[in-house]
Amino acid sequence: MEYLSDRIRALSDSQTLAMAQKSRELKAKGLDVISLSLGEPDFNTPDYIKEAAKKSIDDNYTKYPPVPGYDDLRKAISRKFREENGLEYTPDQIIVSAGGKHSLANVMLCIINPGDEVIIPAPYWVSYYDQVVLAGGKPVIVEAEIENDFKVSPGQIEKAVTEKTRLLLFNSPSNPTGMVYTGNEMEAIARVVERHEGLFVMSDEIYEHIIFEGEHVSMASFDFIYDRVITVNGVSKGYAMTGWRIGYLGAPLWIAKACNKLQGQITSGVCSIAQRAALAALEGQDDSRRKMKEAFHRRRDLICGMLKEIPGLKVSVPQGAFYVMPDISYYLGKSDGSVKINTSDDLALFLLDKARIAVVGGDAFGAPSCIRISYANSDELLAEAVRRMREALELLK
Repeated sequence: MEYLSDRIRALSDSQTLAMAQKSRELKAKGLDVISLSLGEPDFNTPDYIKEAAKKSIDDNYTKYPPVPGYDDLRKAISRKFREENGLEYTPDQIIVSAGGKHSLANVMLCIINPGDEVIIPAPYWVSYYDQVVLAGGKPVIVEAEIENDFKVSPGQIEKAVTEKTRLLLFNSPSNPTGMVYTGNEMEAIARVVERHEGLFVMSDEIYEHIIFEGEHVSMASFDFIYDRVITVNGVSKGYAMTGWRIGYLGAPLWIAKACNKLQGQITSGVCSIAQRAALAALEGQDDSRRKMKEAFHRRRDLICGMLKEIPGLKVSVPQGAFYVMPDISYYLGKSDGSVKINTSDDLALFLLDKARIAVVGGDAFGAPSCIRISYANSDELLAEAVRRMREALELLK
């Protein structure tokens, strides 16, 4: 007999990982599947980072590391925050975890009590919602429209705040939409937060190095709410280090101490070799970040230009990250004669079956009229994927 806890029964499976698994299974059967589902740079980790990891093994970094991370790594992160973001986080305000997802979960479990409300602008990254549920909180969804470039307004945030609101989840550049808030737009939202004592912001800035227009602005740079912001980042996206699993946060000291306490009981310090690689990433110098950003910029222009030519799709051109989220409402309710498309998930499965391309339905992102496409793939495969998509969509009447 199976006996599962209520908390695990309440969680959803990650749809991005599920679609990636389906595409891998089809590829293993010899089918030509183009995967546009995972949020992962298609570049290799830069050589100088790999060399540092190899050296760390020879230097015997093989013992348990400190729970919050090695001191020199936290000092490097502190310098990074100061020099790149204008933020003053001392090393003891920084916790190194097993990826940005782990950092987010640590904070949720440390400051959310059952019944606390957490505001999540939609479209949102798939794990935000379920991490709130896991912590016993209540997700409060604030919907952004494609006509507003998927950005929520200060008025929408203000309207969603109640006496039970504990946290606002903020993500710019965004996964899944690729939109980027301007400094003025962020300041207006920060002023809403300022008016509500006891309301905190968790700012997920993992895509900060992949911005095509303008500059990245950190939410904690607004000094009037600095002591109520938790900044989450990591090396996965900017340095093509997804598999190394290193994320980190900068937070008010009492929150950092709480995360250290929690992490000490669940994972302890994260992989010693990966931490040495992360230190090299932050301290090293090469042109890999620039080259990746240039490639993603070029690919954005390529795929958005092609998507706009498909009848019925609405496309908001992203300003960062490596995702685009077209509105597919036009195709809902249509059929190819054997399959009817009732949801965005139906369309994602239809495209996998008919076009052999893997995308993710928008339902998991709080955007049921959209699909998410990752353009972290070669120019040639992106062009081929959109060609296949167009042919498959033409079957729907």
